[in-house]
Amino acid sequence: MVSEYEHPTTIDDLVPKMKLRGTVSRVELFGAFVDIGLEQDGLVHIADISPERVKRVADVLAPGDEVTVWVKNVEADKGRIGLTMIEPPERTIEELRPGMVLSGTVTKLMPYGAFVDIGVGRDGLVHISEMSSGYIRHPSEAVQEGEEVMVRVLKVNRRKGQIQLSMKDLPLEEGEEEEEEEPLPTAMELALQEALAAQKSRTKARRKKRKAHTAHKELDELYARTLQQRRE
Repeated sequence: MVSEYEHPTTIDDLVPKMKLRGTVSRVELFGAFVDIGLEQDGLVHIADISPERVKRVADVLAPGDEVTVWVKNVEADKGRIGLTMIEPPERTIEELRPGMVLSGTVTKLMPYGAFVDIGVGRDGLVHISEMSSGYIRHPSEAVQEGEEVMVRVLKVNRRKGQIQLSMKDLPLEEGEEEEEEEPLPTAMELALQEALAAQKSRTKARRKKRKAHTAHKELDELYARTLQQRRE
């Protein structure tokens, strides 16, 4: 069975989000040092021990504890390894680029738009004007909380942690073809269509008139024959 943990041999092998197994070697007020099998131990800062607030590292970790950690950052030239015990998201806000199309889940509706979780640890906002090509009065007319949606990244402000998204102008999925709009007829084509329709109507009327005339003629002949027979 293939292990889910990576096994780096030098600090140069480490990359962000790499999953490792380690042993707590030392506990300090600010965090815990973890032996990950390299010459240098990595540091898990107290804020990266748990999603919940940790008041004292010693309340959670002790030397000798085996822990699962992920690489947070590496300064190979200084021999520093930052680790975290909080599983990192699938992607980070630093990896987002305008134009990227991602799947997400609607987490909250507001009068001005919808917040969508795209897996970066911070929700993005789809403004109401970016939810539909047509006019909508409220985001609930387009999406519902908990709904899976496709979005396109418009703008990212990493300093403020703001992500602007759009649900418009998304690329077509594989096998889906864009519907071609039929060209509007020209004035000449419209006039020709009207003339053909009028001619068809006149022809139909003449046929109906001839049919009625023939029926009357046959009826007159039938009356005439009947009268003749009675006289005889």
